[in-house]
Amino acid sequence: MDQSFWELMNHGLGAMWVVLGFSIIALAVVIERAIAQWQFVTRARALGDTVTRCLTRGALEEGRSACERSPSPIADVFLVGYARLGRSKPEHVVTAVHRERLRVNQALRTRLWTLGTIGATAPFVGLFGTVVGIMSAMGDFKGDEEVKFTMVSGPISQALIVTAFGIVVAVGSVIAFNFFSQRATRIATEMKLLTDEFLELLLDLKSEKSDKARAKGDGDGDREAA
Repeated sequence: MDQSFWELMNHGLGAMWVVLGFSIIALAVVIERAIAQWQFVTRARALGDTVTRCLTRGALEEGRSACERSPSPIADVFLVGYARLGRSKPEHVVTAVHRERLRVNQALRTRLWTLGTIGATAPFVGLFGTVVGIMSAMGDFKGDEEVKFTMVSGPISQALIVTAFGIVVAVGSVIAFNFFSQRATRIATEMKLLTDEFLELLLDLKSEKSDKARAKGDGDGDREAA
């Protein structure tokens, strides 16, 4: 049995080993992306609700502290807004926050290209192994030798296993690629909504504080003039 296994794995100039390597890489990427995207939207919404409540009642530092404690990647987006507030123009604050949001969105698609590449390549590697295996099996027969179907069916069926395995790996990789891509798109949309709401509240709060400070300064000036 062990000999048959090694013969199968070495079939087609080692194409089976390549497809097996593809399957291990694809599985590793699936696990890593599942961990990275696990409860992303739930955590982002929870932090967004907390920050919204803090900004609504004017608790700027409390909202910032919540972002610093949060493990959600969207906390980095909000912290950019807090850091730029009062130091840059409002339009620059908006630009900086959206730039950080795009960076987080890009991170959500990290290594997905690997799944797409494996999905497109694995069937052809399996097919290559099958073709080489059939050519090798046929080459073992002598020209004047009587060839029976049983003599051919074994090597051909063994060679076709490489293609079948390649197709299985490719289908799994494509399904995973589409799933995580769609999920990343949904997360990106949710992040945009949360970020837009955050910026509206943050800039409105800053504008209110500036108006109050200006009104207080005008009042002090009127009293001094009197």
